[in-house]
Amino acid sequence: MKFEWDEKKNEKSRTDWDKLADMPDVDIDYSDIPPLDDKFFKEGKLRLPKAKPLISIRIDPDVLEWFKSRGGGYQTRMNAVLRMYMESQSHKS
Repeated sequence: MKFEWDEKKNEKSRTDWDKLADMPDVDIDYSDIPPLDDKFFKEGKLRLPKAKPLISIRIDPDVLEWFKSRGGGYQTRMNAVLRMYMESQSHKS
């Protein structure tokens, strides 16, 4: 999984969510999505991500506050930063 850091994520969405919620299903264009037939549901397999271990870690208060100030999902972003660092260092081993 690659994580793209998106500073714009905290900006207000330009999507008109009320208009979208009021849109009838018949107005949705599904032409680029293949139909899901009985075969799909019969043969499909549910694949869940591996559970991440619960750990305790000490983080400098200013670092934690910076990640939290970016909004919900700060732990996921912290994990992504650590993953990018790990992957950048793996070729040096």
